[in-house]
Amino acid sequence: MYWFCIFIHKEYQVSVSKFFKILEMKVDQTHIKQIRKQFAAMQKKEDLAKLLSEAKNLLYGEECKPVQLKSLTYYANPEFCKNRYTTFTIKKKSGADRTIHAPVKGLKSILRPLNFVLQCIYEPHKAATGFVLDKSIVDNARKHVGHHYVFNLDLKDFFHSFDRNRVKMGFMYEPFNLKEDKEPLAFLLASLCTHPFDVDGEIKTVLPQGSPTSPTITNILCRKLDRRLTGLANRFGAKYSRYADDITFSSPHNIYNDEDFQKELKRIIEEDQKLVINPDKTRLQKAQYRQEATGLIVNDKVNVRRRYVKQIRMWLYYWEKYGYEKAEQIFKRDYIADKGHVKKGKPDLINVLDGKLEFLKMVKGDMDGAYVKLKERFDSLAGVFSPINEVLDTWEKEGIEKAMNIYYKDKLE
Repeated sequence: MYWFCIFIHKEYQVSVSKFFKILEMKVDQTHIKQIRKQFAAMQKKEDLAKLLSEAKNLLYGEECKPVQLKSLTYYANPEFCKNRYTTFTIKKKSGADRTIHAPVKGLKSILRPLNFVLQCIYEPHKAATGFVLDKSIVDNARKHVGHHYVFNLDLKDFFHSFDRNRVKMGFMYEPFNLKEDKEPLAFLLASLCTHPFDVDGEIKTVLPQGSPTSPTITNILCRKLDRRLTGLANRFGAKYSRYADDITFSSPHNIYNDEDFQKELKRIIEEDQKLVINPDKTRLQKAQYRQEATGLIVNDKVNVRRRYVKQIRMWLYYWEKYGYEKAEQIFKRDYIADKGHVKKGKPDLINVLDGKLEFLKMVKGDMDGAYVKLKERFDSLAGVFSPINEVLDTWEKEGIEKAMNIYYKDKLE
């Protein structure tokens, strides 16, 4: 089942939210309680391997290969397995390069169920909205709607700010409590989740940007940061939220030039939590101008930029006027010119449109007039262009086996 799920997800970028919703349906509160109980009872590495195997089965099906004890030992030691990560770069919106470290297949098969286990056990601070179950950039932006001032700042080299010892200490405290006789398990988990990298000319064993567990672990280790910055916000009558390394404050009054606020902000982030503020990504946005939080407009309500809706409308118009093949030629030309420096691969018009409409629905709601009209036009045009929806509907209603039969029948015909 696992490889089928990933194959569908990679091959089709349509109905991605539905794909993950189906996966989440397989896990309920009973499973989460069982995960927590097993984690609390762990005494040795064999117990961890068993727990990860059961978590893997919950996520992907009982036919998954179990996590082997020797695999844990092998991948936890970079001296044994030197090539645990592959490194590549992607373009940021600014045009600069972002370095990604992706775990190799064997390590990834351990880290994915481990990430699920960590999310079952740990409940992030309410101010944390990034990589949190049932939260999104919309939840982050919603906290800052309608304020006269919105203040954004970014944390520099965020994942590389957390070394192995800091990760290990996070596992030793509540709710994980891997201390005293269980401390070797905390070290094992920290070793699995970190790797030696060259950071500014120095080799440091830190969280990789690109690992499944890194975002969840940063939420675990940033709980004190979130608690103290929430306290700072409350003291000055402001709202605070954090989406990974993206921090936002908002308030009815301009507190951001206040020397006491800035001094305490820097003390909490840099002196207390040993993180670094990126001065190039710090900005104050006033109500007379466009205000954004995590890329969404927050002046009067959470919204996308006008250009986003205009682009969807334009591509639908091309499809209606010229037919799909001609419209896709125009789309690819424009899309590559606009996004080619950031995104690789060969996008399809139908897939990109479906993804954009799903995002628009998430931001504006499924009853929003603009979304409803655009979605109706898309559904009318798409018709037989979306066979994956039949596969997903069958999976949800009748199970994975029948869905696989439909999928492969379609592929062979």
